[in-house]
Amino acid sequence: MAIPVIYLHIQNDYQFNATIIALIIYGGVSDYLDGLVARKTNTVSEVGKMIDPISDKLCAAALFVYTVWLGWVPLWFLILNVFRDSFIMLGSSFIKVKYGKVAMSIMSGKIAVNVLALYWIAVFFFRDATSVHNWLLYICTAIMIYSFFDYFNRYRKIMQGAKFN
Repeated sequence: MAIPVIYLHIQNDYQFNATIIALIIYGGVSDYLDGLVARKTNTVSEVGKMIDPISDKLCAAALFVYTVWLGWVPLWFLILNVFRDSFIMLGSSFIKVKYGKVAMSIMSGKIAVNVLALYWIAVFFFRDATSVHNWLLYICTAIMIYSFFDYFNRYRKIMQGAKFN
């Protein structure tokens, strides 16, 4: 979803249009529904638990790299987000190697992702709302830092033998 959005945005002289909005809505709804269907039909898989967050993070990274390139999002925020996600994924990899299964995401991580999405949407669609951008930037930063430590604490407990999932 990210590549077509970026391409269309550039082709449309850095303005959004109905197609871009439809792609973003489709991406969000389909990401939500695939997890919901997997849980409701009891078809959650270890592969799905690995691929879904990786694809989400790659999509978000592409959209944030683009908005950093445009000068709409500060570079330090992108770097913080990439480091946070990289360390969380590294910890998940160690858990997968040690226990043969992937640990599900935790609530603080889900909240961080949703606030991150809200921040990107505000920056991308509401360019003049700079006070809202700043507010969301700092709220998002605080939640990302909190969730990083929450994931780290869970990782430590799992590696010491705590049950998970």
